[in-house]
Amino acid sequence: MAARLNAAALASLPSGIARPGYDRSRLRAGIVHLGIGAFHRAHQAPVTDLALAASGDLRWGIVGVSLRSPATRDALAPQDGLYTLSLRDADATGAPRESLAVVGAVLGVLVAAEDPGAVLAQIAHPDTRIVSLTITEKGYCHEPASGRLRRDDPDIAHDLAHADAPRSAIGMLVHGLARRLAAGLGPVTLLSCDNLPSNGDTLRGLVLEFAQACDPVLGGWIAAHCTFPNSMVDRIVPRTDDADRRRIAARMGMDDAWPVVGEPFLEWVMEDRFAAGRPAWDQPGGARFVADAAPFERLKLRMVNGPHSALAYLGACAGLDTVSQAMADPDLRGYLDALIGAEIAPTLPAVPGVDLAALRARLLARFANPALPHRTQQIAMDGSQKLPQRLLGTVRDRLRAGAGYSRLALAVAAWLHYLRGQDERGMAYSIQDPLAGELQALLAGAGQGEDADARRARALVGYRPVFGDLAGHEAFIDAVARHAARLRRHGVRAAAREAT
Repeated sequence: MAARLNAAALASLPSGIARPGYDRSRLRAGIVHLGIGAFHRAHQAPVTDLALAASGDLRWGIVGVSLRSPATRDALAPQDGLYTLSLRDADATGAPRESLAVVGAVLGVLVAAEDPGAVLAQIAHPDTRIVSLTITEKGYCHEPASGRLRRDDPDIAHDLAHADAPRSAIGMLVHGLARRLAAGLGPVTLLSCDNLPSNGDTLRGLVLEFAQACDPVLGGWIAAHCTFPNSMVDRIVPRTDDADRRRIAARMGMDDAWPVVGEPFLEWVMEDRFAAGRPAWDQPGGARFVADAAPFERLKLRMVNGPHSALAYLGACAGLDTVSQAMADPDLRGYLDALIGAEIAPTLPAVPGVDLAALRARLLARFANPALPHRTQQIAMDGSQKLPQRLLGTVRDRLRAGAGYSRLALAVAAWLHYLRGQDERGMAYSIQDPLAGELQALLAGAGQGEDADARRARALVGYRPVFGDLAGHEAFIDAVARHAARLRRHGVRAAAREAT
């Protein structure tokens, strides 16, 4: 049996594998991170590693929180919190290449479902200065179209009544902050790193709405003293599989139960508004601080996430397992290029230092990365939470400008087509979405048959929690219905060719 990665084994790693450049024994936990999945461990944690090594300021170790599953805790605890980051791309000949680095910023992992009190205590610890989040869009328990807190969400209703045992991230934040206030401790920064427009402002609104419902004094303290910077993070991080583990173990000469895999590209932009200090994240290869992150958020949501979702739904419906496979299809690649260039890019204002044409070319190359098998089904999850940010804002801008939106309508129709739960090969898949029951009921009520496309499009777009004011836009509904009919009758590739 191979040795296991841990602190004692660091010295025996091969010379080509990077390792923490600081004394981990001196680390203190200044950051609590809710949602310690692969995405956080492939961006914020390694950038924190850079900051710790470069600055020598060791107050910024991370205590991760898994909201539901103990899997990450169980994998990392025997490894002293260490894990391997694999960055993969291809050389000029198309051959895959990989760099490996062991990340040391994570001190430990709590499991909220097992011990919510430990999470609250960590948020209220005197050393904690930042609470950050990567909990995905659905973790915010909000209505995607309006951004309001869903008081009818079972976890939110529970957390309003059970301050000592919250289940939701919003409940944990507020009840943890209540403990800080009661203990006379200072405020913290709450830093969302999720794909939401104005994610810091959105988080602030949800936290304050919940806090006011609990205690107006607490709500006033949070509003006056805690900060919620907006941020944007961009790195493609697919799920780690057993082949990744075997390959990484062979290079390291030891086992890592849960490495993470990502692309070399990384961008992290955030507003420099921190209530109690921050790490020196702005090292070369790290983050960038700006006065206003909104243009960068909008750029990423529209130019990266929107096309990613469009390609994922079309690719999944065509039976293509990965994004790189979808990009290898000339019909889908041509459609995506036209979608970005003709309908998305014109809605974006100038962003300092950003060339949209160069960004578009780089984005297509990133999606086509053959060394990074990002599954279309992974991206296709939670469409009800993703489309309002990724595609529907662009649709509204095109409508206001009196400009065409046919390719955007195809992306929405592709989601509708995907909700059938079966691809063009006849292979069934499950719909992973917090609103799956409501969506399936809507579509079932529209019926079947040759004339059902218009009814199904009207039922879907008429669902206001997702589509908001677009629910009454007849021309948009008709465009979605036409594309839905073409997808059903002629297939994904024909529909993509027609839209190019």
